[in-house]
Amino acid sequence: MEHDLTHAGGGGGRFNLAYVGLISLVAAMGGLLFGYDWVVIGGAKPFFQPFFGLEHDKALQGWANSCALVGCLFGSIASGILSDRFGRKRLLLAAACIFAASSVLTGWASVFEWFVLWRIFGGVAIGMASNLSPMYIAEVAPASMRGRLVALNQFTIVIGIVAAQTVNWLIAQPVPGDIAAEALPDFIRASWNGRYGWRWMFTAVTAPSLVFLAGSLWIPESPRWLVKKGMAAGARAVLARIGGAAYADAQVAEVAATLAAEEVRRVRRADLLQPRVTRLLMIGVILAVLQQWSGINVIFNYAEEIFRAAGYGISDVMFNIVITGIVNVAFTVFAILTVDRFGRRALMLAGCAGIGLFHALIGASYFLGMRGLVVVIPVMATLACYAFSLAPVTWVLIAEIYPNRIRGAAVSVAVSALWIACFILTYTFPILNERLGPAGTFWLYAGICAAGFVFILLRVPETKGKSLEQIERELAR
Repeated sequence: MEHDLTHAGGGGGRFNLAYVGLISLVAAMGGLLFGYDWVVIGGAKPFFQPFFGLEHDKALQGWANSCALVGCLFGSIASGILSDRFGRKRLLLAAACIFAASSVLTGWASVFEWFVLWRIFGGVAIGMASNLSPMYIAEVAPASMRGRLVALNQFTIVIGIVAAQTVNWLIAQPVPGDIAAEALPDFIRASWNGRYGWRWMFTAVTAPSLVFLAGSLWIPESPRWLVKKGMAAGARAVLARIGGAAYADAQVAEVAATLAAEEVRRVRRADLLQPRVTRLLMIGVILAVLQQWSGINVIFNYAEEIFRAAGYGISDVMFNIVITGIVNVAFTVFAILTVDRFGRRALMLAGCAGIGLFHALIGASYFLGMRGLVVVIPVMATLACYAFSLAPVTWVLIAEIYPNRIRGAAVSVAVSALWIACFILTYTFPILNERLGPAGTFWLYAGICAAGFVFILLRVPETKGKSLEQIERELAR
């Protein structure tokens, strides 16, 4: 299937949408596995915590939820270094293999220490995929459709989230609502949920991991990486299949021109400290931190606590979690359809404002002792705002704003900051929730969103419709 489009940095052309869409979708499978692995723990937590005897230890609960982030950080750093040396494709293959192995090993861990180790191992794959998938898509996508194709990565993330939530709901057997709180851990430990249910929740991601592995064997290497490594003929072949010979020649020439302006050599730390780069690094880092400190991942990872505090039993909680996933998918689709029309800034500003407002309302509902739908509705609205703004568009901007030569290393810095921020958020939530209460915690996140709105308004550039090389010329001056 081909389509007439006009694109910046290459003139008008006819693009093979079926091909570029398919290779982007394969790369985005890393996002699906990322989403599943990240969220599965929220549904499994009521069952593995009693199994490992964690129900009375808030610190160990926080560590169980956040330990994977240690691996995420390592995987992000490693992929940033290795992808510039070995290419994007090989690292995507490695991530798929790690996903498949870690899902089985985590699910069938016999002691808490091994569970933590394999969660960290799986986190390495998450860190690699979160770095590589949007970067690869940005490097193969024509400028006019790059926003929605990179946003496809977030779409697969939320599909993975919904899959994890749905699998958790289907696997978990109903838990009677009339069991006394003090007797519940013992009941769960002796139940099928406590002995086997949570294990199958983790193991289920093996199947899509193998699909991702097969797809990664088929996709081409990034043409921009090929040009950087002096393999212009290979890059031209990939680009010609996407947009024809004229498009390929124009793109290869443009990429080569940006690289010719600097010596093409191994990226060093000093390259990231140049004034023209540090400004872009800070934008990427702050956006990455904002995505996490907006507080949304708390809803995914601690959904059980949030909905139980709103008066729901465990079985109803599992159903509500599935509904949050459906809302997430619907509004991510909205982002895909609008990010290249409305632009990155408009969606980010609207989303920040909405998340901050609804966090404030969630805090108020807890403060006033409200329960039920009065809490659930603003939770859903918060997720909707996040799904069309900070969730997909942050990845788009991080993949776009850095120069070709240092993109792998620079994206790695931003994504590493994201995982550090995510670790802090996930680990501290039980502590903040205990000391500030749910109301104070959500008001804190609302304040962070307000600060993020101001930063985006003042410092974040608009990049829609521009080639990566045009963005480089405009921003890295």
